Amino acid sequence: MAAIALPENLDLKAAAPLKAALVERRGAAIEIEADKVRRLGGLCLQVLLAGRKAWEQDGQVFSIKGPSEAFVETIRLFGAEGALLSAEFQGAES
Repeated sequence: MAAIALPENLDLKAAAPLKAALVERRGAAIEIEADKVRRLGGLCLQVLLAGRKAWEQDGQVFSIKGPSEAFVETIRLFGAEGALLSAEFQGAES
């Protein structure tokens, strides 16, 4: 399984490298390591959502491993927990 370790700050500057990393690994199961994320911006969230959809269309696993509280809370604030987080993290309290 391929893996991508997300940086602490997923801002505008991080979107293009994140997209490139996903494109490079397309076609195989992937694990997104989100344990160090402190800030998640809207553009990087869109890249992750697009990645989830692409992997789903390909019939491949796209998983988020150990998301930080900040990552989970931001996903919730955007209303995207059902689209991006597994049930394990959707009900977790921050």
